[in-house]
Amino acid sequence: MAYTSRLRQPCGRLCHGLSPFFRPRITAGLPALSDAFTTSTPRPACPSDSNTAPSLLQPTFWTTPSAWKRASLNTLRCLVGCTVGDFSMLWFLQAYYPALGMGAIMGTSMAAGIASSILLETTLLRLGRDQLPWRAAFRTATGMSLISMLAMEIAESAVDYHLTGGCVALDDPQFWGAAVVSVGAGFLAALPYNYARLRKYGRACH
Repeated sequence: MAYTSRLRQPCGRLCHGLSPFFRPRITAGLPALSDAFTTSTPRPACPSDSNTAPSLLQPTFWTTPSAWKRASLNTLRCLVGCTVGDFSMLWFLQAYYPALGMGAIMGTSMAAGIASSILLETTLLRLGRDQLPWRAAFRTATGMSLISMLAMEIAESAVDYHLTGGCVALDDPQFWGAAVVSVGAGFLAALPYNYARLRKYGRACH
């Protein structure tokens, strides 16, 4: 009978063996302990999360050396591909199909320049640091900014046509001088756009 009454009485040791003498102290400290785990001071955001790129109209937008360096490298790669395809096709058509006319010849040469730039970029993405599969490399290359390529091709062709009439004369020093000027014009035409795209969106055309 005494054993049964002891079972009905509440146990004097609660909280994993602690006596009721310590219970008030534990419960009094629980709110502070829970606040320590649930309430914290606001953590400042990372600079990459909180600092967005300024507007294109602000001078500070155009003063990031690392972005200029990356954009220049991307533009140079595009320039190599476009120039090789453009001038090669221009020489080929003028040598073997002169009856096409200068408009058709230069238009086809611009398309060849864009195609060669995509081919070059595909090869670099496959065999370079990225090591992408051929299919993914081609899809990435074709998904790059056509605006940059078009701006480069238009500037190159316009300057070349103005200086030489679009004629390829490999034995004429004037042609090579005009080629240097037209290539520089193509580079400068595409560089600001590539920089702005990289600076604002963190995306490179290459």
